[in-house]
Amino acid sequence: MNIVAISGSLRKDSFNTALLHALQALAPADIKIEIADIGNLPLYNQDAEVSFPAEAKALKDKIEEADAIIIATPEYNRSIPGVLKNAIDWASRPWGENSFAGKPTLTLGVSVGKIGTAVAQSHLRQILAYLDTRLVGQPEVYIGPAQEVFDAEGSLIDAGTRDLLAKALVTLVERAR
Repeated sequence: MNIVAISGSLRKDSFNTALLHALQALAPADIKIEIADIGNLPLYNQDAEVSFPAEAKALKDKIEEADAIIIATPEYNRSIPGVLKNAIDWASRPWGENSFAGKPTLTLGVSVGKIGTAVAQSHLRQILAYLDTRLVGQPEVYIGPAQEVFDAEGSLIDAGTRDLLAKALVTLVERAR
């Protein structure tokens, strides 16, 4: 099974990217989780759809070839980061060529605060529902405070979080099969 994962953070020591690495480590050998690079995408501009950027086409292709999607988002100003919205816009365009349609999709996130990206994920779920993904509603994965879940090297150290991630991954895989 092939799963594409997207981190909404470009930060070098991103907790959300670390969360995706933790999922990669938890995945059985027959499940490949590839973290897509969204940092090189140009800003979405409908005029650019005529000569669709290669970076955006590569992201669309990865999503279309995937059996499922995982999106880890930080929470910026009670919403998703612009870089994540930009990636979603490119992958869902041009009109009628939405790469997300029908894909089982898991949202999750980690923050230094106690609400663990709940508000950002609410916005993200609205977008993904419109894009006709098959959202995993349960378990919800809101993790925080990050500094209690990860060590200084970005390794997951919290057993409860590890169990929650494993459960969420199993649910996503069951939806994809």
